[in-house]
Amino acid sequence: MVTPELGKINPRLMQSTVYQNLGAFSHEVLVGPRFGVDNAVIRIGGGKVMIVTTDPLSLIPSLGPEDSAWMSVHLLASDVVTSGFPASYALLDFNLPPHMGDSQFRAYWKSVHRECRNLGISIIGGHTGRFQGCDYTVIGAGTLFAFGSEERYLSSNMARVGDSLLVTKGAAISASGILSRVFPQTVEKEYGKSFLRKARDLFRRITTFEDGLTLASMGVRQEGVSAMHDTTEGGVLGAIYEMLLASNVGGKVQEDAIILSDEAERICRLFSIDPFISLGEGALVAAVRSDRAEEAISLLSKHNIAASIIGRIVERDEGIRVRKKSGEAPLRYPRVDPYWKAYWRAVQQGWK
Repeated sequence: MVTPELGKINPRLMQSTVYQNLGAFSHEVLVGPRFGVDNAVIRIGGGKVMIVTTDPLSLIPSLGPEDSAWMSVHLLASDVVTSGFPASYALLDFNLPPHMGDSQFRAYWKSVHRECRNLGISIIGGHTGRFQGCDYTVIGAGTLFAFGSEERYLSSNMARVGDSLLVTKGAAISASGILSRVFPQTVEKEYGKSFLRKARDLFRRITTFEDGLTLASMGVRQEGVSAMHDTTEGGVLGAIYEMLLASNVGGKVQEDAIILSDEAERICRLFSIDPFISLGEGALVAAVRSDRAEEAISLLSKHNIAASIIGRIVERDEGIRVRKKSGEAPLRYPRVDPYWKAYWRAVQQGWK
């Protein structure tokens, strides 16, 4: 028997099993489940749409309840904001492990409350309980809702030929930020205390909430930004591939134009992972009208968000290609994010 791969389910299984069996059909579902799409978009009348997304809620022991909750909320909010609208409401489901005590849950919940309040999200309901067999880091799921004009929403399948490709912040932000917190002694021994402090600070950059709102403020669709997609498993290159495939277009990508901080580069080298295809939460991929791309970079800079133009969108028959130091080649979708293997290898080797 073949052991299933960890992480996201592969696109072939999703296509053959999930996307072919979606319950009752509705004309009001403008954007439904498909590869590379962050949110559902549902027409609700009066020229308005509802944006909906869902994601796991995690408690990573080495991060603690407060930081784990902070990250869970921001990952959800980062999905929704790719629509061009901020989330307004949240439903939260907690399936807690038996060993999670009341004080730990209180700390987690208060952190969820703080971040939702900071982001303008009202918690409107959910479910909470402890159950046998829930002894893992995923302790539930959250669903966020946003509302806006049917003429103004964005989806990651709306990128257009001729657009420029932008990436904010850079590669391997979450991989580096999390690994430096999970294995601080190893990182400090290799690079020193000052470096560890800077690497650990990457964790608080695991959000694209402000990135998305800033880009949307310059105008959407024909006016400026045509599509946005937040980076998760598979890194920046994986996110680019997802957005282009969802939009049925091709792309030319320059890998060395993607920002790679010194901290991310050195952490990835230490753990022997490719930063461009490893956990990249915190980076936003966007398709922007080519004549407004530099303006987008300038606007982001005014909000202290670094960004770079890393390529352009071309016709589908030109393919999705990436230029690396070794030359140009077709961009292959990362089958498995190298983060998971690196993490478990470090655990098995006793890294701390």
